[in-house]
Amino acid sequence: MSRPRIVIVGAGFAGYRTARTLSRLTRHQADIVLLNPTDYFLYLPLLPQVAAGILEPRRVSVSLSGTLPRVRLVLGEADGIDLDGRTVHYTDPEGGEGTLRYDRLVLAAGSVNKLLPIPGVAEHAHGFRGLPEALYLRDHVTRQVELAAAADDRAECAARCTFVVVGAGYTGTEVAAHGQMYTDAQVRRHPMRTGMRPRWMLLDVAERVLPEMDERLSRTAERVLRQRGVDVRMGTSVKEATHDGVLLTDGTTVDTRTLVWCVGVRPDPLVESLGLPMERGRLLVDPHLQVPGRPELFACGDVAAVPDLTKPGQYTPMTAQHAWRHGKVCAENVAASLGIGGQRRAYRHRDMGFVVDLGGAKAAANPLGVPMSGPAAGAVTRGYHLAAMPGNRVRVAADWLLDAVLPRQAVQLGLVRSWSVPLESASPEVARVPGRPDAGPAGSAGSAGGPGRTEPAERRQGGEPAKARPGEEPAKSQPDGESAKGQQGGEPAKGQPGGEPAKGQQGGEPAKSQPGGEPAKAQPGGEPARKHPGRPGADGASGKRHRTSESARPRPAHAPGTSRKAAEPSAAPKPSTGARRSEAPGGTRSSGRTRSPGAPAPTRSAGPPADPGPEPPPNQPPPGPDIAPGPVKRTDGPAVEGDS
Repeated sequence: MSRPRIVIVGAGFAGYRTARTLSRLTRHQADIVLLNPTDYFLYLPLLPQVAAGILEPRRVSVSLSGTLPRVRLVLGEADGIDLDGRTVHYTDPEGGEGTLRYDRLVLAAGSVNKLLPIPGVAEHAHGFRGLPEALYLRDHVTRQVELAAAADDRAECAARCTFVVVGAGYTGTEVAAHGQMYTDAQVRRHPMRTGMRPRWMLLDVAERVLPEMDERLSRTAERVLRQRGVDVRMGTSVKEATHDGVLLTDGTTVDTRTLVWCVGVRPDPLVESLGLPMERGRLLVDPHLQVPGRPELFACGDVAAVPDLTKPGQYTPMTAQHAWRHGKVCAENVAASLGIGGQRRAYRHRDMGFVVDLGGAKAAANPLGVPMSGPAAGAVTRGYHLAAMPGNRVRVAADWLLDAVLPRQAVQLGLVRSWSVPLESASPEVARVPGRPDAGPAGSAGSAGGPGRTEPAERRQGGEPAKARPGEEPAKSQPDGESAKGQQGGEPAKGQPGGEPAKGQQGGEPAKSQPGGEPAKAQPGGEPARKHPGRPGADGASGKRHRTSESARPRPAHAPGTSRKAAEPSAAPKPSTGARRSEAPGGTRSSGRTRSPGAPAPTRSAGPPADPGPEPPPNQPPPGPDIAPGPVKRTDGPAVEGDS
């Protein structure tokens, strides 16, 4: 008799706790499969310290395979659930597709950025939900201060040194507090010619900072922010955003190059496709975290509307504390439903208080209802985070110690570009890369399933050329495994240093393939244009965001239990771009690759080319500062036709 299989979708606070508890309870009596787009659990409350240069990114990233024994990790993003067939369809990071069978399914997919219908926000703002966004913000802020220090024009210097944060909740307050300290430290070491000081603005339509916390803690946080020089404006938000600044609801225009969107989160759209009863985008469950009428289906965290038994008629808020506790109760009830554990129990909670890190030795906290501020609150806050983290405690403490005695390193690495972390994204924990099946460089023509979708060429092991679509030239494998993008005339793009297949643009940004084949025009400031769907936008506190493979646009409604890909009528037919993987009930995996009908067979050149390669076309723009001029030879194997 085969063991029952438990599939958990998402590894945020709720999903990670569920997997860890089930691993302890089942003891090899069940197969536990964790489906997640990344191989780490992100401790989101410390993400502002990553953006401020206090902690290194890996400090807040806890390895899933290293901390979850007896749990099988499957890298991928769920994009369809068949409730009647009890299967989950997913897409892996390289575009391959697979199916997981389950006996019990736990939905803990988390949340994504909440967007509002404000003109320009989706195009010019960036969220703060994942490591790519934190790394981008750190580089961007560093770059703006450095550019301002070299600017002679006072207006340009002021615009680059103005940073606008929208949303005065936990995340926005901590980002503004840490950001002001970070930029002040930069300016102290390298004063600006104009004598200006960086200016951080914190906006919110609420009447006070941290409206969800005790009023005394709210006053403490606002006092600390104002003492540091943060411009706190309550009852004010953004009316319109442009590349050069924002228009506020009070009629004020603020020149800025930075807009950080921390308004809140909304439940992951995956649960909307199930056709089950919902409550404001969250899946309705009973107090045992089980979906009524579906004994095999459980939900917890941000995607679940869990009744609050301490406040009849209400649901537990979307916070990391509740998600973490949901996970333990959900695991116990799943085990009980399989006859492995004890009796199932309802979810009840006791408010243990909240903590907000304001940087340095300052914090606001109310542990067990006792309001605290100053260094005492700072010690309680950091102690709480060390106790709550499931790993990396020693490394985090070491980084805190080093930050206290050494100056921070204000260096921009340039690893994450603006177009790779759009605000409107169903998967904020994963940065977009050229050639991915779900998005092009700007999410314009490459939106998943939409018109003009750019399919990646599959990279074969051993350097085999990728499969081509019918009627096209076969795509050439790139040295780093990224698929080549078609250029004018159907020729593949030349490989560039760093492995990006796009042509070098001014400022070093890669070109974005548009439906008409023309490169996207660079916006002022060197950032590439991002083309979003027709609507400007699409919700904060928990640390979970685990998503489906659709990129930066809202998902269309479709029939219950069907794959979201199959429900998109506008998707153009595409050949197989990767191995289709399916799991039989016994857990075996079968895979195969087939060539698209009519596709020309891939060819290889007989040997290395005799010349360095063809000359660049006359209409190619000059290379940017990040791109070396001239052709590049392959160094990872035999030459392939079209390589230069």
